[in-house]
Amino acid sequence: MPKLSLERLNALAAESLLRAGASLEMARVTAAALVTAEAQGLASHGLSRVPQYAGHLRHGRVNGTAQPRVIRTKAAACLVDADEGLAFPACALAVKEAIARAGECGAAFAGVTRSHHFGVAAYHLVPVAAAGMVGLAFGNSPAAMPAWGGRRPIYGTNPIAAVFPRRGQPPLTIDLSLSEVARGKLMVAAKAGKSIPAGWALDKDGNPTTDPKAGLEGMMLPAGGVKGAMLALVVELLCCALTGAAFGFEADSFFSDSGNRPHIGQAFLVVDPAALAGAEVFAERMETLIATMLLDPEVRLPGSRRAKLEQQARDEGVEVPQALLDDLESLAAVKLPA
Repeated sequence: MPKLSLERLNALAAESLLRAGASLEMARVTAAALVTAEAQGLASHGLSRVPQYAGHLRHGRVNGTAQPRVIRTKAAACLVDADEGLAFPACALAVKEAIARAGECGAAFAGVTRSHHFGVAAYHLVPVAAAGMVGLAFGNSPAAMPAWGGRRPIYGTNPIAAVFPRRGQPPLTIDLSLSEVARGKLMVAAKAGKSIPAGWALDKDGNPTTDPKAGLEGMMLPAGGVKGAMLALVVELLCCALTGAAFGFEADSFFSDSGNRPHIGQAFLVVDPAALAGAEVFAERMETLIATMLLDPEVRLPGSRRAKLEQQARDEGVEVPQALLDDLESLAAVKLPA
């Protein structure tokens, strides 16, 4: 497979989105997020999303000239309207607002409405850790999982992420989808013509399947059974009932160029440790727990593999499947030099 630098991939992804109708800022911010995901080994949320987003832009499912803005505010809470654009600029604004308000109030909640797919949830929390604060991120998505006991999709795969800053060390980062696996993994498997393990998905009739295409047309299974389904319900309510965004069953699938503007939601909670036990106590408690965890040599801190892969990618570049590279170059209408 060809290996490209992150700079070249950023340029290629941004140009692809620009030519599909995104504004310069939307293309730039979105490309940076997708290339970072690719660098961290998260192909299902990386460059494979560029053709998808470009298709949504070209078919009117995304407002390429969107201008996200704060439309409602009250002390430590605010609501950002994504203006039907790609999610990344709106999420960046929401996180910026939440950090500022948490600095004043000790904690803050920022919601995003009328939004789109927001990629890797933990990506949005990088500025939170840089500010020395604790962050939580939630996002809903088009219906892909049934309510517990049901046979039709109601909830999205609804990821949750958390970040906890450390002194002199990379932050502790936790990121998980509430389906058994992220739905994007089925997309990648379908494009590669590969099967998926049993236990990941059901077909449209509610039967277990190892065919990723049948799974994409059907439903994902929740992680942890009923517990995962209940957590997906919590995320759906946090991201939609509080923000006025569309529930998963009201948004058309991301895996089609045609469909409605999804209008889904995101939510970010930021806490300043100084407002509680204090930054010093927080730091000591963090390191005490981590040191105890690492007494077992087989324990790997969450997020550590992603960070290692990203650094390696920055040093050496990223291998990209030729078919995907061909798609990106076609979308960007450019053939990059070797």
